[in-house]
Amino acid sequence: MKTISQIARFRQSVVNYSFNFGVPAAVRRFNVSRASVYRWRSRFNGQTASLQDKSRRPHHHPNQHTECELKLINDMRRRNPNAGLVVFWVKLRKRGYSRSVVSLWRVLRRQALPPVKPPNPKHIPKPYEKMSYPGQRVQVDVKVVPVACIVPNADGLQERYYQYTAIDEYSRFRYVAAFKEQSTYSSAQFLDMLVKAFPFKIECIQTDNGLEFIKEFKEHEKGKISLFEARLKQLGIRHKLIKPYTPRHNGKVERSHRKDNEYFYATHKFYSFEDFASQLAIHNRKYNAFPIRPLNWRSPKDYITDFLKDGLLH
Repeated sequence: MKTISQIARFRQSVVNYSFNFGVPAAVRRFNVSRASVYRWRSRFNGQTASLQDKSRRPHHHPNQHTECELKLINDMRRRNPNAGLVVFWVKLRKRGYSRSVVSLWRVLRRQALPPVKPPNPKHIPKPYEKMSYPGQRVQVDVKVVPVACIVPNADGLQERYYQYTAIDEYSRFRYVAAFKEQSTYSSAQFLDMLVKAFPFKIECIQTDNGLEFIKEFKEHEKGKISLFEARLKQLGIRHKLIKPYTPRHNGKVERSHRKDNEYFYATHKFYSFEDFASQLAIHNRKYNAFPIRPLNWRSPKDYITDFLKDGLLH
């Protein structure tokens, strides 16, 4: 492909030839028009650069933005620095601006007036309350077992299973149990099983606001306590509720459920409820025996054992 400098040198050759042998000879020799030869001769000043193509950009445009329109755009942009293109265009139209949104975009780009995006509000978490000993606070939650893991029974019916999980915030020691329903009755049953399973006293249990734990969000049962809450009172265990729709406040038990998905439910099938309960118990024993970084690469089981040996549990 010819460059601009090559074209200019070609034109200079034509001009030089015409000066030496005449314009008609140059026309025949280089196969160009007579008008082009005369035009190049008039432009030529002895420098090759004088024969380069000139800019074809128009000197003025009859439809270009007027000074009043540009002033309106600049004034409105100062008052609306965060407005997007369409919103800004609509605001301008209310003040008599008649150009298209594409024309406005070109002006904003040419004058470097893009919308200034305000910084996203950052969530500043409260300082994390670290637990000082096992049982100080235990997180409890319920996980619905993925249907893909449950093999339908002989009648072709699809059952539903639930995994109740409790994890001690201090030691990460965990207890899980299998249930066929997710209800306040199952929660109370799980609480009794949990108290027997944990080798330390439980002072506080933290849950979400699910109906399997409380009745507060049932319109016809407001002010009443659930069977789970009643059992907590009988056992002298404090009940703490997290903020609604904020599962990160129950982060430890939620994270353990994510690990269950990755290392247990993704690779296992359950042919009956008894089979599910048996496999879940084996998985939880492995979980409690696995070293983790928060415990300085000790397992929750060893961490609790060390506390019991040292007599640090009350």
